[in-house]
Amino acid sequence: MNIIDSYQFGLIVVSGKKYTSDVIIFPDRVRDNWWRKTGHQLCLKDIAEVITANPEVLVVGTGASGLMKVLPEVERGVKTQGIKLIVEATAQACHTYNHICHSQRAIAALHITC
Repeated sequence: MNIIDSYQFGLIVVSGKKYTSDVIIFPDRVRDNWWRKTGHQLCLKDIAEVITANPEVLVVGTGASGLMKVLPEVERGVKTQGIKLIVEATAQACHTYNHICHSQRAIAALHITC
């Protein structure tokens, strides 16, 4: 299981490894250099890999200032799959993910700047 050790603008440390790009944290791996189709908008295609993994919870970190927007299609799409969606600024999303990942199948998709 991956745990977020620390987060600050532009840097996240997950299970001892440093990342300087946006990440998707799966229970068994971290996908770094995660890019979205449109920079500060999260669309359903951006999280297709997450949907396939079928988590109980998806925690989305919208950036340090919360500038990344989650499109309504994402909200509808994850709800249709029975996935609980939590959207927060990235610092809070990191805390939320760490709190729930021990008891639920959780994935975090985190924008680590803006």
